[in-house]
Amino acid sequence: MSAKVYLQCAADAVRALDVAGIDRAARLLVDAIQAGQSLFAFGASHSFMLAEEMVYRTGGLMLVNPIYPHGMNLSVKPLPMTSKLERVVGLGTELLANSPAKTGDVLILASTSGRNAVTIDMALLARERKIKTIAITSLAYTHGVGSRHPSGKKLAELCDIIIDNGAPYGDAAVEIPGFAHKVGPLSSVTGCAIVNALACETVKLLVERNITPPVFVSANTDPGDAHNARLLAENRSRIYYL
Repeated sequence: MSAKVYLQCAADAVRALDVAGIDRAARLLVDAIQAGQSLFAFGASHSFMLAEEMVYRTGGLMLVNPIYPHGMNLSVKPLPMTSKLERVVGLGTELLANSPAKTGDVLILASTSGRNAVTIDMALLARERKIKTIAITSLAYTHGVGSRHPSGKKLAELCDIIIDNGAPYGDAAVEIPGFAHKVGPLSSVTGCAIVNALACETVKLLVERNITPPVFVSANTDPGDAHNARLLAENRSRIYYL
């Protein structure tokens, strides 16, 4: 049964995720939070789901600010344009340059192939501006393709911390007898697992440092609205999505 095969592939991929990389990334986030810095997240096309998973999310950190991938998320039409725009050299530079991100902040960049210009340009400008970077990418995928950036670099070569999402080359994992192409992509499942695990580890480390973690409580619980309003107000200087 192909559905069962996919679920097994997804479970195996999640179990094999890079816990050490997640720990290093969490420590980077905690250091930035303790220093009063801001956190940002970006991903083009489907990878923007990881930024969305981190933002305004029950049990998630309030301090993660999305940098919107204008023309590259799934609200744009025609949808195939998303694949074109993420290859435009210089666009990522402008997206980051026109965001509030500054020296000492942390930027999480999600790209499964790691080959397209938009995240590479963002990583290059982040390095120039001394913004720390965390890449969520597939090492198997990125090692199997060339860069689409004039520098010849890929995302995994440019960021301070790399977290391998464990997706295979091409992302899809399941073979169907009689069909030429694999189906069942893994990067969304493992990517969401990574960012939620990252939030959990970050909160644990904040508590160990006696810092109150700015975490959303579900607005559908009775205390949720009051809790969220109070912490949003306390952390307003580092939140740019309100």
